[in-house]
Amino acid sequence: MLFVFGFYWIREYDSRLPNAEDGHVDQSKEIERPGAIVSNHVSYVDILYHMSASFPSFVAKRSVARLPLVGLISKCLGCIFVQRESKTPDFKGVSGAVSERIHRAHQQKNAPMMLLFPEGTTTNGDYLLPFKTGAFLAKAPVQPVILRYPYKRFNAAWDSMSGARHVFLLLCQFVNYLEVVRLPVYYPSEQEKDDPKLYANNVRKLMAVEGNLILSDLGLAEKRVYHAALNGLLCQSYFG
Repeated sequence: MLFVFGFYWIREYDSRLPNAEDGHVDQSKEIERPGAIVSNHVSYVDILYHMSASFPSFVAKRSVARLPLVGLISKCLGCIFVQRESKTPDFKGVSGAVSERIHRAHQQKNAPMMLLFPEGTTTNGDYLLPFKTGAFLAKAPVQPVILRYPYKRFNAAWDSMSGARHVFLLLCQFVNYLEVVRLPVYYPSEQEKDDPKLYANNVRKLMAVEGNLILSDLGLAEKRVYHAALNGLLCQSYFG
């Protein structure tokens, strides 16, 4: 599917960080398997890439299960589907299921890693939103990954238009570009293990620095307000 969307080659980089002596990257011992892949979220293409590169399980909106091919693959990978607006006990139990999956992936080499987008929504690729703590509750090491979509005409970021229109415009470009930066496995300190918010914030700051991303305090709620305003302006201009 990546080939169909015009991603004929993908540049991947293994970043060597200057903070390898701060305790988060211990090169003196055998590298432990991370329990989760933590990635910034720019487009639905993110999921296609991670599926092809790592075959992870992930948490997704329930509607993803109904998508052609992607939904089938997601079910085969044992993904966890949630109703994002729901506050039922089932929804609250998702964090426990995610932590269990992450812990299992960390301990068992044959278990699929969890892929999590801790921002909870997509951006235009220039910003990094506040991280939710779900990926960090298990106290296991994580693999930070940064995705970038260089472009000249149409941005592959899916942040403010309908899915059908975005797919059409993406297909209009003969070639699309994706760059992937894999940071070293991040090992939490004892303090970070005891404080998931601290763990999440430190990983977020690291990804922002290495990915040249701007930290933003906005989130999904503000994005919905923006979408509502955008749709209102479009309707106003349409009806004159």
